[in-house]
Amino acid sequence: LNHACALPALSADFLARVEGRTACCPANPSHPEKYGGFEENCPFNEVLQSSSITQCSSFSSSLCLIEEPIMELQLHLLLNRRNAVDAFRVNVIHARQQVRSPVTNIARTSFFHVKRSNIWLAAVTKQNVNAAMVFEFLYKMCDVMSAYFGKISEENIKNNFVLIYELLDDFNTKEEQSQITSQVTGQIGWRREGIKYRRNELFLDVLESVNLLMSPQGQVLSAHVSGRVVMKSYLSGMPECKFGMNDKIVIDKQGKGGTTDDPGKSGKQSIAIDDCTFHQCVRLSKFDSERSISFIPPDGEYELMRYRTTKDIILPFRVIPLVREVGRTKLEVKVVIKSNFKPSLLAQKIEVRIPTPLNTSGVQVICMKGKAKYKASENAIVWKIKRMAGMKESQISAEIELLPTNDKKKWARPPISMNFEVPFAPSGLKVRYLKVFESKLNYSDHDVIKWVRYIGRSGIYETRC
Repeated sequence: LNHACALPALSADFLARVEGRTACCPANPSHPEKYGGFEENCPFNEVLQSSSITQCSSFSSSLCLIEEPIMELQLHLLLNRRNAVDAFRVNVIHARQQVRSPVTNIARTSFFHVKRSNIWLAAVTKQNVNAAMVFEFLYKMCDVMSAYFGKISEENIKNNFVLIYELLDDFNTKEEQSQITSQVTGQIGWRREGIKYRRNELFLDVLESVNLLMSPQGQVLSAHVSGRVVMKSYLSGMPECKFGMNDKIVIDKQGKGGTTDDPGKSGKQSIAIDDCTFHQCVRLSKFDSERSISFIPPDGEYELMRYRTTKDIILPFRVIPLVREVGRTKLEVKVVIKSNFKPSLLAQKIEVRIPTPLNTSGVQVICMKGKAKYKASENAIVWKIKRMAGMKESQISAEIELLPTNDKKKWARPPISMNFEVPFAPSGLKVRYLKVFESKLNYSDHDVIKWVRYIGRSGIYETRC
């Protein structure tokens, strides 16, 4: 939100008409209408609908500081902003009936408002925006103003009006400001000129976190992958880079969609990306039109993009639990883990946490691979395996002794959780190409040394028992 607007003083004639519960169009005072709405042929309606309100992030908006009685702040206001303020005053502040909803729609324009004592703050938009984001901004603005000059009142706003403008300007992050500067001037703020390296190198890491909740019978209740593409660029000059992945939309356009027939392989020919965000260096227009990621990279390490997938996820491990109660003082637990990826790959840093009841008095553990230990402070058996190849399985058995208790409530059986790291992307994402173009210096794409690495880690990876 880059600008604030305050209500201009209204004529006594207009206020008299408001008190008489009849509103007049500000564009044509001789045109009366019923209070609480605008007629289709009203000239003000046309002005309001054609108004262009300052763009910020994903919604167009302006901030209105409106008071009862209205402040006489001598500001030169654009006609569209004045009419937006007038519309809000007539239909919300001086409404015939109390407006309970914080969102009001007038002539296909939405007004989001909050009130602090007798001060109104409103954000205006003609788009279908995220309402929670708008209210988050308004409440944050209230908090910031209170922190700077105390109570939000007429006197404080008059005395600190310049400060309010500066605060609104500061709400833009440095990244947004650099994006705006880049779009207007063509300047590349994230990379300086004159960079030179003896050897041109690119390092690309695909880092994914796979999240799973599975039933005891092996049914997937929920699963998604959150991923990041992190790059390290050591390139001379001002190179142009192009990055391509096996995005389903692109692959389907080329007529190569589908998945591999070999279930032992961890890769897929295409993946469906649900949502993604990019570093400011990426040209979004090209991605929207061509689905190609084109950019001039910053020097050093940076996060190129984030993404999320929910379909056809490769689950690196399957956990099969078996819990049997032997009377009221004993539990028998058996857990089998199976790796579900190519045998040539190795998973590392494997840890399985098996919860135990609060009244556990002792645990005897037998595991075929790795080390297992009962941790009383965490009420869990922790089983650790350094490495495990694909298409293998391992198991652990435990006898849990329980203390007698008067609590008739059954043990809730918390889920078994698992941590691991695998050398592939569980989403199936693959880097199809990574090209570098530098026209001014004497090196080509073939002269650049490129390194690509895939790392999949567990997020919240749980199986109910």
